[in-house]
This record gives sequence, C-alpha cells and structure tokens, in this order.
Amino acid sequence: MRTAIRQNYSEQTVAKHSSLKIGEVSQLSGIGIEALRFYERSGLLGKPHRSMSGYRLYDEGVLERLAFIKKAQTLGFSLDEIGRIIKDASSGASPCDDVREIVRRRLTELDERMREMRRYRKELAQTLEEWDKVGRAPGHICGLIEASALETSPPAAPRVAPKSRRKKVG
Repeated sequence: MRTAIRQNYSEQTVAKHSSLKIGEVSQLSGIGIEALRFYERSGLLGKPHRSMSGYRLYDEGVLERLAFIKKAQTLGFSLDEIGRIIKDASSGASPCDDVREIVRRRLTELDERMREMRRYRKELAQTLEEWDKVGRAPGHICGLIEASALETSPPAAPRVAPKSRRKKVG
C-alpha cells in the first residue's frame, strides 16, 4: 500500500515539475540525499542542471536511473559494476553479455563459498564436540581455543571484475 501511495505521489510530483530538487528526488526514490550526492560524484547519475541559486535540478529520468541502480544492487551488483554497465549503455554498447557473465561468475563463486562453508561448519562442529568432551581446559586465556587444531577459516567473498570486451548495439 505504501509503495502505491509513494508511486501515486511520485507521478503527481513529476507531472508538476520538469525539474526536481534533490530533496524531492530523495523523497520520491527513497534514497538519501547524501547517497544521491555520492552517486553523482561516482558518475552513476549525470550532472544535474543547477538553478540560479545553485540547487541541483534533476529531470524525471533520474528516477528511472535510481530504480535501475536499486534493482541492480538487489541483484548483487557492486556500485562499480553498475557504473560500468551504465557507462557501456550510455556509449552505445550493450552490457547484457557482461551482465550475464558477471552473474555466471558470481554463481560459481557462491557455489565454491558454499562448499567451503560446509567444510568449515563440519570442522567447527567436530571441534565443539571435542570441547564438550574436554569441558574446561587450562591455558593463558582459554585453553580450548589455544589447543584448537581448527585449520579452516570462513571464506572471504571475492568480487568478480567484468570482461573488458564490449559489444556495440546495432
């Protein structure tokens, strides 16, 4: 219901204004003002026009761009990846092949991380089972940890860089 109200308000406000101030864009998009400024500095948003008094004035297309950014983030794309996708599309290149490749690589990475996490969980469960048998162990701080033979650590999440090769639309 709230989304419908926001969208209805959004449509009315955009219809009234061909130029939106940053506060209006923030309210309509649900994205904070500082995030909007960051997106502008990062090149995710085009440079807005400025009023005579220096206020940023965005056209209604900014709302579509922000919706795209939010959706891409929801799908797991980093802001750098989103920026490259936007840049490619703006230059006339189709980023779709690279988008599929990024997601394909990300799925492969996730599968490997899940395998590592299962191995780590098994090892951690075995360690806890041993600790339950031992009870308390003497040590400098905690003998259980100090005597632990746990060798696996939780895997870090690497990010995939897209291919540099782009295909032109047309």
